[in-house]
Amino acid sequence: MSALFSNYAWYELIGPVSLVTAALLCYWYIHSIIKSSQFNATTTQKTYFFTAVILFYLVEGTPFAVIADEFLFSALSLQISLLCFVAVPLFILSLPKQYLSVYFWHHKRSKIAKLVFAHPWPLAVAFNGLVTIFFIPSFFNIIHDVMFLQFFCEILLITLAFLTWWIIIQPSGEISDHSYFMRAAYVFFTALFLMPIGIFLLVVQDPHYTSYTAVSGELIPALTAVYDQQLAGGLLKFLQLTSYSIALFYLLKMWGLREEENEGKVDEDRRVVQGIVIKLNDRNRRNKGKKR
Repeated sequence: MSALFSNYAWYELIGPVSLVTAALLCYWYIHSIIKSSQFNATTTQKTYFFTAVILFYLVEGTPFAVIADEFLFSALSLQISLLCFVAVPLFILSLPKQYLSVYFWHHKRSKIAKLVFAHPWPLAVAFNGLVTIFFIPSFFNIIHDVMFLQFFCEILLITLAFLTWWIIIQPSGEISDHSYFMRAAYVFFTALFLMPIGIFLLVVQDPHYTSYTAVSGELIPALTAVYDQQLAGGLLKFLQLTSYSIALFYLLKMWGLREEENEGKVDEDRRVVQGIVIKLNDRNRRNKGKKR
């Protein structure tokens, strides 16, 4: 393996751009959130943030990035999956609600964000559609040979992943306010959207990714081009389904806890009986005080 990396310059193995990006993110989080008296970032939120940043650098700024770009298609699939389904949601979870309230409050970006998040389904289609298109062999073989196109697609993937996970996690009700039922359905259908490309990668029996076929077996002799494709599909589906399953479990849990809290509560125009909300109309409200 060391012989393979000997042909690369030091900056290709260290990834100075990724290192600087990770350092700037850490500087921003420490000085804008941790050291600020306005916000109270919990230990868990700090752990989420630094885990996300470390994960970002490991897959983008270390020799793993060279392996993903040059030798193993499965490594590229793992790289994209870790960024979109692990690092992005951890980053969102690391942001305190107080920071989000201050950042968006009385700003034009609040109106833009509310407009974007008011229509979540197009975001889900765009994100999962781009992931699918990215892994289609005919498209992938074109963009993989042009560094700018691949970089642009990866940035767009991470951006759409951020917007999609924002809908699911909903860290601030001031920016988007969707019900637990809608968000649970959103996770379920979003998981289904990626089934076709995952199944394609798992069952295909011919090598389709030309740049990786040419170097098949150089890094791991037993990993042929077909096995590499199948491993890529397995990693994509495993990380996607794992992250969505955790999100779905959390949403259903919080939904159940909220229904328990609302059980038996009464306000002016509704009743909650065994988890079912019964809304009273004007006639009910006029007659609810009358004796029978």
